[in-house]
Amino acid sequence: NMVELAVGYSHPVIMEMPKSIEAKVEGSKLTISGPDKQLVGEVSARIRRVRPPEPYKGKGIKYADEIIRRKAGKSGAK
Repeated sequence: NMVELAVGYSHPVIMEMPKSIEAKVEGSKLTISGPDKQLVGEVSARIRRVRPPEPYKGKGIKYADEIIRRKAGKSGAK
């Protein structure tokens, strides 16, 4: 049970899922499910750590209900 992520690096990131965790992909949405709520949270946090969301362009892996607070760039501070 492997998940391959193409998140802007020069190579795809391959992550191995634990036996009880199931991952489904619909478009660009990745759904993690399983019987153990704590393990589901740990796996999703590990996946998010590959490319955390950044505040300037809003890119990165984020949770579905998460809101990224955007920052103004260099020219937006005037």
